[in-house]
Amino acid sequence: MTDITEQDVEGLRVRLGREAEQSGYHLNPDADFTRDLVRGLLVNERRYGYWACPCRLASGEKTDDLDMICPCDYRDPDLGEYGTCYCGLYVSQEIASGEKSLARIPERRSPAPERKKAKPKPGVPDTRELPYPVWRCKVCGYLCARNEPPEVCPVCKAKKERFERFM
Repeated sequence: MTDITEQDVEGLRVRLGREAEQSGYHLNPDADFTRDLVRGLLVNERRYGYWACPCRLASGEKTDDLDMICPCDYRDPDLGEYGTCYCGLYVSQEIASGEKSLARIPERRSPAPERKKAKPKPGVPDTRELPYPVWRCKVCGYLCARNEPPEVCPVCKAKKERFERFM
């Protein structure tokens, strides 16, 4: 396994920042803090094969960790309520501009035993009359009708596995 270089970290930080701004999000303006989080994403990518949130303990089972792959399922609710995602990588405009300070927020993710007990979602409606299935991005709610979900969400840049069949 090769080492993660400063160039790797900075390259991903710049890319995430550009994609965030294009989608109406903001990365934390504290560049050193953000680099540490980005390094954590890269470490987790090498360790597990996906960007598990660097501030949460990943199981190593992608299906168990889907909700915490960056950008996590909790990003938008946390940004709306607290102005930051759980790890602080994404922040609101108020925090990005320095009008508000970053503060610690509570964990929205249920403990593992509760997640395992969760009942499956009720069945999807009969869609035999629709020409294509509808896919929903679990991160931002983007909907699209096609045979397969897109490789990357055009709105929030979440990867294909973050989509669920909506109908």
